Amino acid sequence: MWYVYAIYNKENSQIYIGQTSNIDRRLSEHNRKIGNHFTAKYNGDWNLIYAEECYSRRDALKREKELKSYQGRMFIKTYIPK
Repeated sequence: MWYVYAIYNKENSQIYIGQTSNIDRRLSEHNRKIGNHFTAKYNGDWNLIYAEECYSRRDALKREKELKSYQGRMFIKTYIPK
């Protein structure tokens, strides 16, 4: 099973959308600032605000692309806690 997810950094008002086969491990990597990734540049914690299951990596990549579009980002923004 693969997952498409969105995480949010309240301190910097940043959203990151990605896909993974292990959502717990991936969220931990984002918060531990492992690697030279987009999320490692920002201080503060990343919190999971949205996730959905996909049957294959191909499906997850397709859905990730949809969520990164303008309409997809507007959809994700509805999940940001107030």
